Amino acid sequence: MLQTQLIKEFLDNEVIAVVGVSRKKDIPANGIFKKFKSAGYRVYPINPNADQIDGEKCYPDIQSTTEKPDAVLIAGPPEISKSIVSQCLQENIRHIWMHRGIGNGSYSEEAEKLCLDNGVEPITNGCPMMFVKPVDPFHFVFRLFK
Repeated sequence: MLQTQLIKEFLDNEVIAVVGVSRKKDIPANGIFKKFKSAGYRVYPINPNADQIDGEKCYPDIQSTTEKPDAVLIAGPPEISKSIVSQCLQENIRHIWMHRGIGNGSYSEEAEKLCLDNGVEPITNGCPMMFVKPVDPFHFVFRLFK
């Protein structure tokens, strides 16, 4: 079940970091990064192994961004989610979304527990592309089934 109120609160933020962007073009994180950017958000791509993504400066971690993100979307492998949540907590970032399309996505039970233990309720299901307008037909239908 989608966490509709948390999703609304997440999307009400202006500055978002997307963790998991890659030099590989066809991955969910890159699509989400582009979607946020085209919708007018200030978006920071996070990947410690890349200097640039789509012509944008890429940052190695959340603390390195030029302005503190209001929200963080984790779209990397689930093994990094707990570490990213730790970075968010250090920066007092309270809006955390673990991307989860088909399959487990970036969801990590340990990362969710770390959030909850620190008073943060993370979004643990779904994809922002199901909500950021304009929503493409695939994500619209996917949202109906979630």
